[in-house]
Amino acid sequence: MYPLKFEPIFKTIVWGGEKIAPYKGVKTSQQHIGESWELSGVKGNESIVSEGPLKGRSIASLVKEYKEELVGRHVYENTGDEFPLLIKFIDALTDLSIQVHPNDELAAERHNGSKGKTEMWYVVAAEPGAHLYAGLKEKLTPEEYASKVADGSITDALARHDVHPGDVFFLPAGRIHAICGGCFIAEIQQTSDITYRIYDYGRLGLDGKPRELHTELAKDAIDYKVYPSYRSDYTPEENEEVQVVSCPYFTTSIWDLTLPCAKDLSGIDSFMVVMCLEGEGSLEVDGESVPVRQGETVLIPASADDLCFVPEDSMKVLTSYIA
Repeated sequence: MYPLKFEPIFKTIVWGGEKIAPYKGVKTSQQHIGESWELSGVKGNESIVSEGPLKGRSIASLVKEYKEELVGRHVYENTGDEFPLLIKFIDALTDLSIQVHPNDELAAERHNGSKGKTEMWYVVAAEPGAHLYAGLKEKLTPEEYASKVADGSITDALARHDVHPGDVFFLPAGRIHAICGGCFIAEIQQTSDITYRIYDYGRLGLDGKPRELHTELAKDAIDYKVYPSYRSDYTPEENEEVQVVSCPYFTTSIWDLTLPCAKDLSGIDSFMVVMCLEGEGSLEVDGESVPVRQGETVLIPASADDLCFVPEDSMKVLTSYIA
């Protein structure tokens, strides 16, 4: 199989900005694009191949046809015909709602066998003074949580983080969080669109009506522990793979490149997703060259053995696979 590129799925959202399309070099008349779903197996939002011999095919149909050749044997055994990751760019003009996601067990129980949502954020860009929320800064009981939501003080209990380009946050299911205005984020997550919206500042949706809250559903989903740190610290290295997150759902690395760098894929029983965050160049996959530039996402099939990143001048990419 060849590496695959997909048509972005733009989501117009009340808090969305206007950075995604220019960042990706895409022309669109849509306003307030809050999210670009780069690679999605979510039912009703399956990504479509944008070029090459498989142009027009959905990711769902490809997984069903090619199985372990595309996603890897152990991945296919665990997740079947559903592509297991959802890859996004997120542009927050204003604050997103305070929210939390259920874990696999709770999602399966409440949502007809659905998966939960563990995710991670990489900060691509941030306005001066931009921040986000991740985790609790003080221990709460479920009753105290409900009280703070009711009186509008829930943000006072959350850990607030000033952010800069290159910051990484890992968000296991159950961790309260919110991206705030001025943040441009690359997000890798489980294939799930289940979100419990806890608090939304009394904001109206694009339809002019208050957006639905899930305060009670969230009560049993929240991890109420306070952790010493919520930021994934790492040391940047040039022309080296720097792993920033490793969990059962994905392993993600940053590559900051000025020289060609190779990655042996023969021992990885998984597909690999490559998100180009800056610059441009090519991906050499088993002797085939695929051009890639800022804002593009490429799916490398599990059948590939060799990958080489070749920057034209400089290039920064995120890679994710399932170990």
